Amino acid sequence: MSAAAASMHEAARSPVDIDVAEVIERQRPNGFVIRLILLSWTVTFFDGFDMLLISFVAPYIREEYGADAVTLGQLFACGTFGAMLGGIAFGWLGDRFGRRPMIIASVAAFGLSSIAIALVGSMSALMVARFVNGITLGGLMPLAWALNIEYVPTRFRATVVTVIMLGYTLGGVIAGPVTVWMAPSMGWQSVFLFSGLATLLLVALLLATLPESARYLAVKNRSPERIAKALNAIEPGLGARASDRFGVPDETPAESAHAFRLSDLFKGHLRQITLLIWLAYIGTSMAIFFKSSWGPILFEEVGFTRTQAAMITSASSVAGAVAGLVLMRFTDRFGPIAIAVYPVVAIPLLLLMGLADIGLAAFAALTLVSMAMISGTHVGMHSISGIFYPSAIRANGAGWATSIAKIGSISAPLIGGYLLATSIAPRLLFVLLAATPALSAVALLLLGRQQRRMRAAPDAALPPIPAIPPAAAGQSS
Repeated sequence: MSAAAASMHEAARSPVDIDVAEVIERQRPNGFVIRLILLSWTVTFFDGFDMLLISFVAPYIREEYGADAVTLGQLFACGTFGAMLGGIAFGWLGDRFGRRPMIIASVAAFGLSSIAIALVGSMSALMVARFVNGITLGGLMPLAWALNIEYVPTRFRATVVTVIMLGYTLGGVIAGPVTVWMAPSMGWQSVFLFSGLATLLLVALLLATLPESARYLAVKNRSPERIAKALNAIEPGLGARASDRFGVPDETPAESAHAFRLSDLFKGHLRQITLLIWLAYIGTSMAIFFKSSWGPILFEEVGFTRTQAAMITSASSVAGAVAGLVLMRFTDRFGPIAIAVYPVVAIPLLLLMGLADIGLAAFAALTLVSMAMISGTHVGMHSISGIFYPSAIRANGAGWATSIAKIGSISAPLIGGYLLATSIAPRLLFVLLAATPALSAVALLLLGRQQRRMRAAPDAALPPIPAIPPAAAGQSS
């Protein structure tokens, strides 16, 4: 058959039904998804850099404005409270208008708000700017998770989210050395200015290359030409066309027909799942944000130099990234039970740091291991927070989870500030901190138990929990 005849034959082909979920599930590694993961990794890198930067510049802010521990705690809380609102707002916007436009809007907004932080001239103005900055930062990750979850097979979802979150972790790692390099000679404002300008350059790249979720578009019955283009990129021999009928049979029409309501996250088996995810997330967020907010200052109080304190904080983030990498394949296979191992290990280490009579070298070693366990738990929570929800409410589910987690993120720096303002020994704070991984461990163990119960239900009237083990690779959530 000639090329012209083949083209005429293709043009005359009748529209066919294409299961979007099935195409995504059977895909092989391909350039389209790899590019998406790299883009998302880059976006979360700047998100992590900007979000955690405030803890590294806090000593310089304290010196410039004469801020006490309580005031710094309020500054940290402003950002996390804004992030809580941003996660809810952008999650809703992402499910309503799409993942792509809201990701781009979030990146542009946190680039501009970072520049605004660099230009303020008072502590009160800094708090307002940081609050706005937090809103824009908090909305990004749930959208990035949703977009990637909807483009990879079920058996790799936790792994892909973990890889993306390594960008956030490494962004926080780089924030320490960059601050040490720039702030002493150019002022702490220069670091935020650098972050904002670099982030705005990323917006142009996203506009040119970031795709919209084909699964989301099919559920919402939008843009068949974009669905066809994405599926053909995933499976080059598919030959999908805009005239074809794209569906997601594993999601009921009712799931996408009505506007999102918070009660959607508590229907059927999701009631227990949502509550346990929230509790586990609150615990790990308290721990991670206490470390990220007060780590550099607290380590100075214990006896380390400012440079050593910044490097210990950054090194613990690297250790957390490694812990997250080790965990990701176990999470894909075993689910929340695998994540629970880390907080169980962290508890006795934190107690040792607070109660044992140890030198600075041993204290630093225990810090690296315990914070690796805490950071690994946090990465693990990121990897599972969106996989239990259908596409129509996935961004809302992940957004509400990260936003509720900000209860821990907000309270940790505030509590730390008030405790540091008293006469309590700095090391004893680590004893109190041990309660946070305990909360996460209990919630994760119960979450794993609930997951097993729902899978074992022989006649469940509700859709099953998404299968995580590789043996269920042919299914889709």
